[in-house]
Amino acid sequence: IPFAEAEAMKQDYARHKEILPVVKAVIEKMATIINRYIDKSMTDTIYLCGGTCCLTGIEKIIEGETGIKTIKPKNPFLVTPAGIAMNCLI
Repeated sequence: IPFAEAEAMKQDYARHKEILPVVKAVIEKMATIINRYIDKSMTDTIYLCGGTCCLTGIEKIIEGETGIKTIKPKNPFLVTPAGIAMNCLI
């Protein structure tokens, strides 16, 4: 599908049930990579950020694959800018 149509589909929460089965294997692969590089003895929570985590249900897949509590913030697009702003010395 054309890029513009894919972007519109991604932002339409009603269509996330269509998208999730298509990208689920990629999300599971991401969780496998997390498992490979994370120290589970020192990690009790995973916090998601960025546009991809807006996908409905992504946190359940990551948590299911890693066994680590996974949280998706209310405004995932703002996590990185907010973190930078909070850590800037003005």
